[in-house]
Amino acid sequence: MNSIDKNQKEKNYENLLGKEGVDKIKELVDKASTCFFCTAIETNKSFETRPMAPQKVDDNGNIWFLSAKDSHKNLELQENPKAQLLFQGSSYSHFLSLYGNVIISQDKAKIHELWEPTMKTWFTEGEDDARITVLQFVPTEGHYWDTKNGIAVASVKRLFGAIVGETYDDSIQGDIKV
Repeated sequence: MNSIDKNQKEKNYENLLGKEGVDKIKELVDKASTCFFCTAIETNKSFETRPMAPQKVDDNGNIWFLSAKDSHKNLELQENPKAQLLFQGSSYSHFLSLYGNVIISQDKAKIHELWEPTMKTWFTEGEDDARITVLQFVPTEGHYWDTKNGIAVASVKRLFGAIVGETYDDSIQGDIKV
């Protein structure tokens, strides 16, 4: 338990499993729309990170991206498929950290499903560009930080807590297992 949690009068820790975990992943990924995609993750070593925009979260919690076959990210994932995704949906809530494994493919049907015209910026030959790969991030575990009742309620509760000198922050956090 964090030190601030000892002052909390409300329940503010809830682990989410299975469908509840997948639903929270979908909700927070949608609110964030971009993430930091981290590769070459090893204990006590620097890792690589770059901003990425997920194309889709499926019903199993898998997060799908399109990426260039010759990118550093893809080369790193070929050596070690473990990755971490970091999402931030707003200044005060909608935070998500996920660990998982990445599967790389060149599945044409999935490329077609995920393709958006703006991607031609990176894949100049369009949807049929030979450099396009599909990254399927399969989450294994994660942690979220969010509000129970939204930003407006959380703000009012924090203000009230400051006035009365008590902790009312409306936060909720927990582990996610899919």
